[in-house]
This record gives sequence, C-alpha cells and structure tokens, in this order.
Amino acid sequence: MIARFAIRLFLAAMALLLAAPLAVVAGVSINEKKSLTFPPQGFSLAWYGEIFAEAGWRNALFASLGIALASAALAVIVALPLAWFLWRRHAPWARLVQLLGFAPFVLPPVITALGFLSFWNAAGFYGAAWTVVISHGIFFVTLPLVTLTLGFEAIDGSLVEAAATMGADEPTILRTVVLPLILPYMISGFAFAFVLSLNEYIVAYMTVGFTVETLPIRIFNSLRYGYTPTMAAVAVLFVVIAAVVFGLVARFGDLPKLLGAWSPRED
Repeated sequence: MIARFAIRLFLAAMALLLAAPLAVVAGVSINEKKSLTFPPQGFSLAWYGEIFAEAGWRNALFASLGIALASAALAVIVALPLAWFLWRRHAPWARLVQLLGFAPFVLPPVITALGFLSFWNAAGFYGAAWTVVISHGIFFVTLPLVTLTLGFEAIDGSLVEAAATMGADEPTILRTVVLPLILPYMISGFAFAFVLSLNEYIVAYMTVGFTVETLPIRIFNSLRYGYTPTMAAVAVLFVVIAAVVFGLVARFGDLPKLLGAWSPRED
C-alpha cells in the first residue's frame, strides 16, 4: 500500500514538473503588460489576437500551416510505398530500405539540416519556399513510416489471400483491401509529421534562411527587438494545435495501437 502511494506521488510530482513550464508560459501569454513576467500582471488576451491581427505574425502562421500540411502529405506519400515494400518483400536486404527511411530522423537535426543546406545551395535552389517542404517531408518521413509499418503488420493475411483467390490483382488488393485497413495509420502518421513540422526550426532556417518566415523563425527574429507575450501566446497555440490534432486521432482511432501497443492475441 505504501509502495503504491509512493509511486503515485512520484508520478504526480513528475507530471507537475513537466506541466510547470507550460503553466508559466500560459501565464505570461495573458499578461496585460508588454513584458514576460510571471505571475501575470493583469489579464489580457490581446496577445493571442495579435497573432492574427499583426501582418508579420499572421503571415508566419499561414506559412507554417502551409508548410506543415504539404510536408506531412509528402512524408506519407514517400512512406507508403516504402512500408508496402517492407510488408510484401521479406528479404533480409529489404531492411536496408527501412534503415534509409529512419536515417533522417535518427541523425542529429543539425547534421540533417547542414546536409539539406549543402544540397540546396549546390543545386542553386537555396531560399526557395518549396525546398523546406521537401526537406521537412524527408526529415519526418520516419513517423508515417513507423505507423504505416504497424498498420501493414496488423493486416490479417487471410483477407489478402481471399482477395487473390477471387481473382483480384495486386493493385486491386491494394486499393480495395489494404488501403482502407491502413487509413487510420496513414492519418496518424500525417498528424505526427504535421505537428512536428509546425514546430521545427533548424531545418527550416538552414533551408530557406529568412526568405520564408515560419512561426519558429518569426519568434527568433522577434527576439532581436525584445520579448513580448505574443511569443508565449504562439507557444500556447502550438500546444493547443498539437492537443487538438492528437485528440482527434485518439477520438477516431485506436491511439495505443497506433503508437505501437499490440492487443493480446485471442487463443
């Protein structure tokens, strides 16, 4: 009994420790005065309104959303054939393909960012807006690759065999049997890539510099002119967007299974 109470107390303390920085940032974001002070002095939501009212913050928000949506879609498009290939081809060398898919996310972000910087600069496209979409799509391809791999492994092989027995060819099986079954895993992979792309700074900065200003880059640029509660409001907005996205994934899908938890097999 005492051990159980101690474990719960420890977990509660860890939860409080992890939530404390967010509580401070949220408190700063409602500060009435233009200063990063906590506890907040007064109450105002004007700093949240500034994200949409001030042209610089609004453009950065739309740029971040557009890049995140496009790069997440690209990551899923790249990951889908890779995951399908790993599912249909069980040769030992096929795992090398999986390793290539994991490599961009496993390497330190600064190394990957420097690689993108060197490549786009040598190709003559440094600073183009679409380069950050491709860079983020490649950088975050690991996330949908993991979820789609789980999805393919969860497919009952007898369904595929039954479709083949009835005369369906490989494209038909993929379209009518496989894709509907892995759709939740595609959505979850898209969600993970979208949220991380929205918050990513170093790859975007190394790829486009200041020619395209995303919200993280906008925060960095604003630091040169002083601290304002708008930066804290943007941080809270990031958290809210992530909570909404993953909340929708949890609501319409089996989130533990999408994260890799397997249900016990029935005998």
